[in-house]
Amino acid sequence: MKFIDLFAGLGGFHKALHELGHDCVFASELDPTLREVYKTNWGIEPKGDIRKIVAKDIDSIPKHDILCAGFPCQPFSKAGNQEGRKDKERGTLFGEIVKILEYRKPKYFILENVPFIRQHNNEATWKYMHKQLTKLGYDVDHAVYSPQDFGIPQHRKRIFIIGSLKGLEHFSFREIDEQKTSLINIHQFIEENPSQFKELPIKNQKCLKLWQRFIDQIPKETKLPGFPIWGMEFGATYPYEKSYPLKLSAKELGEFKGNFGRSLKGLIKKEQRANLPSYARVEKTFPDWKRSYIRQSREFYQDNKRYVADVVKEMAKYSSQSWQKLEWNVGESNRKITDYIIQFRASGIRVKSVDFFPSLVCTNTQIPVVGWQNRYITREEGLKLQSLEGIELPANDNAAFRALGNAVNAKIVKLIAERLLDIQPKHNQNGQEKNSLKRAETTLVAH
Repeated sequence: MKFIDLFAGLGGFHKALHELGHDCVFASELDPTLREVYKTNWGIEPKGDIRKIVAKDIDSIPKHDILCAGFPCQPFSKAGNQEGRKDKERGTLFGEIVKILEYRKPKYFILENVPFIRQHNNEATWKYMHKQLTKLGYDVDHAVYSPQDFGIPQHRKRIFIIGSLKGLEHFSFREIDEQKTSLINIHQFIEENPSQFKELPIKNQKCLKLWQRFIDQIPKETKLPGFPIWGMEFGATYPYEKSYPLKLSAKELGEFKGNFGRSLKGLIKKEQRANLPSYARVEKTFPDWKRSYIRQSREFYQDNKRYVADVVKEMAKYSSQSWQKLEWNVGESNRKITDYIIQFRASGIRVKSVDFFPSLVCTNTQIPVVGWQNRYITREEGLKLQSLEGIELPANDNAAFRALGNAVNAKIVKLIAERLLDIQPKHNQNGQEKNSLKRAETTLVAH
């Protein structure tokens, strides 16, 4: 069958469907760098802005049987502004998909986005999308999957929305659920001695060593918190339960303490603001979750102040508040930070089990770190986590990991497409699945 690949990125949809024997007849991608990479990998040069194509030259989109689209998720992500369809640049792109479906009427579609799109705007966004798709005659279904569901150590939940003009009596997500496994072999994805890698900067390593000192000085019988530890709250007394600090006058706020117990007395309002945690510089009441983290962090510090006071003094010197937060997500396991997968995030330093990686995101500052090797994951390891082994990435590392963070996982798409399209994978003479690349087959074999 013929398929089109919208918002194509690195070609996760392309890889999956090509391995099942289908032919891509059209692709679109806004990023010029990714268009070049896509052409290198797949032998097709994607067109640019799909909005312009639909508006002025929709006939240039060939007839096809399957429409694939991992349309931009930022407007619907919990990590973004959640503007949804109000986002004029990206939130209306679902409408372009609908226009193409209406014009070409492909038998099937497979869409991918963040799970929160299902709850966005009190489900109004989802109800609108579902209505638009069913109005065109499609039976629609959806499920949420993460690569870790299928033996790939990456925590990355995404919603997959499928549709068929032929009905969905032949299809069930339960069949895909049967492919799930709890078995994950980290060594299939992480090299012990990669030939090329980027070492974790010394300043980051020193930060981890400081947090390790903090952990080492907590009594062994004391359970490490499962909640995010916000170091700025160590010694802080500013009000947060029923009010917010900036609601007070400078004189009133001067009776309290800010970051790491710094006195706010005698400071003008601007100086007081600078000496508060960034998340406290708001002009509204704190939500319950924020009050909870503040309360728990302060209580934990008071209970352990006599053990960690010296370390906290060093911690307070960091200019980045994200380095003053720790998310210990490994429970009562070994208390050595570098035994785990680490991520430097805006929300803090996150420590995760080696069973799976945090979600690859479209910012190069949050590339997962292999703690026991003091290095970031390599480009090749990133490809494995997205089931995109063997393809070329942008030459620039920042662009490469941004693209990986935006990519759709090819293995999950393949599992869905294989059943939705009601066919069996095509095999070559050796009984192996068709090579998914347009480049020489030896490239994939080498990987």
